[in-house]
Amino acid sequence: MIHTNQSLVSDPQGSAPDLTPLLDIIFIVLVFLLLTATIKLQSMEVTLPTSDLEAVVEVNKEAVTINILEKEPHWAIDGKSVESWESFKTTLIQTISDKEEPPVVIAADKTAEIQHIVDLLTFLQEQNISATQLLIDRKEVAQE
Repeated sequence: MIHTNQSLVSDPQGSAPDLTPLLDIIFIVLVFLLLTATIKLQSMEVTLPTSDLEAVVEVNKEAVTINILEKEPHWAIDGKSVESWESFKTTLIQTISDKEEPPVVIAADKTAEIQHIVDLLTFLQEQNISATQLLIDRKEVAQE
C-alpha cells in the first residue's frame, strides 16, 4: 500500500516557489518596452523642410499620413500614391471615415509647389479636420 505524507499535500506553500515577484518584474519590463517602442510611420520618402525650432514630435500610430510630392503624382496617403486631386480627396475622406477621428500628419517635400499645400489645407479646413501635424527636419547649425 502507498502512503503519502499528508503534511506535504495540505501545505499550501509546498515545494512550489512563489512566482508573484517574477511576474511583477516581467509585467514592468513589458510595459516599459511597449511605451518605448518606436512606430514606423507609413510615409513616402520626401525631403522635409527644416526649422530652427526644436519641437517634441510624437506621431500617433493611428495617424493618416499625407505626402505632397514634387513630381507626378503629387499626392499620397499612407505611402500609397494617388493619381489626381479628385481621387485624392475621395480617398482621404474614405480613409479618415474608416478610423475614428484620426490625427492627420502632412509630410510635404520641401521642393513641392506651395499651391498643393494650400489646396490641401483648404480642403482639410472645409472638411473640419483640425488635428493636423506638419513634419519637418531640424536645421543643422554649422559649428564655428
